[in-house]
Amino acid sequence: MSERYPYPTEEIRKNCLDRLRESNRQLELYNLLLDDAIAQIDSELRQQRRERLLQKVPPAQ
Repeated sequence: MSERYPYPTEEIRKNCLDRLRESNRQLELYNLLLDDAIAQIDSELRQQRRERLLQKVPPAQ
């Protein structure tokens, strides 16, 4: 019970931090990719809706 947790060496901490930073960078890139895909889909849906609304002609009387 008196054993203390051995703290990692400076090199191990640096390597872990570098890997965490790289993981964070990759996640940010994937988030941007998803944001772009969502924006493209939203744009296509707006265009389809616009076309659908323009095609509907009120009945003649």
